[in-house]
Amino acid sequence: MIGCLARTLFAISLMPLLVAGQSEDGYNTNQRINKIRQLGKTDSQAIPVLAGYLNDPDRDIRVEAVRAIIRIGGGGSLDPLVKATRDNDAEIQNLATDGIVNFYLPGYLPRGVLTAPFTRGVRQLKSLMSARNDQTIGADITVRPTVADAVSDLVAHGAGFDVRANAARAAGILRDRAALPSLQQALRTKDTTLIFESLVALQKIGDPSAGPSVSFLARDLDDRIQMTALETIGDLKASDAAPQVRLALANARNAKVTRAALAALAMLGLEPDRPTFLKYASDSDPQLRASALEGLGRLREPQDYPALEAAYNEANADWRVHLAAAFALVSEGKVDAAEFSPLRYLIENLDARNRGNIASAYLIELCRRDDARKAVFGLVQEATSGQKVALCDILAATHKQDVVPVLSTLTKNINPDVALAAARGLRTLQSPKL
Repeated sequence: MIGCLARTLFAISLMPLLVAGQSEDGYNTNQRINKIRQLGKTDSQAIPVLAGYLNDPDRDIRVEAVRAIIRIGGGGSLDPLVKATRDNDAEIQNLATDGIVNFYLPGYLPRGVLTAPFTRGVRQLKSLMSARNDQTIGADITVRPTVADAVSDLVAHGAGFDVRANAARAAGILRDRAALPSLQQALRTKDTTLIFESLVALQKIGDPSAGPSVSFLARDLDDRIQMTALETIGDLKASDAAPQVRLALANARNAKVTRAALAALAMLGLEPDRPTFLKYASDSDPQLRASALEGLGRLREPQDYPALEAAYNEANADWRVHLAAAFALVSEGKVDAAEFSPLRYLIENLDARNRGNIASAYLIELCRRDDARKAVFGLVQEATSGQKVALCDILAATHKQDVVPVLSTLTKNINPDVALAAARGLRTLQSPKL
């Protein structure tokens, strides 16, 4: 009660600031910035006033206005932030871009960016780009077309490579299909950060049509670019790039490139690479061996079944080998639910530390097939709560209508995390297929 009264009194005290067109004659820059900061502590009613400051000739005023708009947030913040992406200042473009992402992915923008002095906020913005970002919005979230177009425009025409790279990262997080042409064009630049962020974005968006645009980077001289390009080729199933990937494997400069190239070939799963997969299926490197087993699994040749089964049952094999062999066996058609079956093993690893993401990726691919998906249905009720949460996302990713009864049942689960995941899964099914 006291808190509500305090907030009401605070809002009343700021009412004069909300009067559109209030004269600021005689105000210096610091006083105007202080006014903007006070407005940023109010609510959405202040956004139209703050949006007016985006036309101010003083860059520092525009910066504070963007920060205040982001702090208030809400749907009303998006149009002003889109406008701010068209500012001619690089840091304002970056801040507006990250504010947009923060709207769709709350918590993305470090709090210090909005509260610290601007120079420190700039450093924090730049720190966002120091490592690969693997975040994406939920498949059930739809981005406004005007927002998607604004991000795409920045990828192509941002005020500098830093802005364009930051926009490429945003495009990936938002799964912005509108940005596909800009991202593909960005691969032809000389800026490695922009190229890297564009490749990761293409992976997240997941549109196979972008695959051919990546092939020339499969033999890039920069290891990080080459490995990310190889990964992207595999993720997008860019079969036309297979010759380039084979050359990358044959001429790999180091073990990391070798692993990336073989993993890409395994994702493509092409018959001409079967001898290569058989060669590496007994390699001492567990990553190479796992990729080889994956590749054999995607080929689904019956004569490879004994080798896959032997790898799955091998007592001292690395867990990556066991998971890959389990995936391959299920891909070959072994979908029974026996106690130690490969399918059950994959589900059991969904909530295992460091293994869950790999097991989930395998199951998403497998569950696109009717036999594997229907076999999973029978194991859902036996799964732990953590496994059920993961299975909701996995089943929803198939966009198959026969998963609706399973997810509908899980919406009534006594565990709120499971119920929420199931409801999210049902929304994903109603969203356009990514």
